[in-house]
Amino acid sequence: MDIDFYSPRKLKFKAWNTQTHLLMRLNSIDCLKGELFKKDHILLQFTGLLDNQDEEVYDMDVLLWNTLKFVMYWEEKKQGWKLMSLDPLRPEELHHERVKEMTRLCSYFESQK
Repeated sequence: MDIDFYSPRKLKFKAWNTQTHLLMRLNSIDCLKGELFKKDHILLQFTGLLDNQDEEVYDMDVLLWNTLKFVMYWEEKKQGWKLMSLDPLRPEELHHERVKEMTRLCSYFESQK
């Protein structure tokens, strides 16, 4: 079978260090039975999406659209990336294709410091 159509995705991660409260790129990630982890870190996967300034968007990034802030997250039930409003008065969700119109501000974890 010819699989010329297949090109493996590049898997990239950042991580929130739960001890130092810093967002960082990792030199290594541990793997146990196929599951990736790093002690004292929350792994944040690259979504494959870029914002309107060609910045990479990662899981739990805060994005600005007009005057509204949204957070990117993985919805397990639908097996896909979702954008959820951080404004409790406008709890709307947007399709991830809207990212091209948005500006990445920071990681959600950084915004909670």
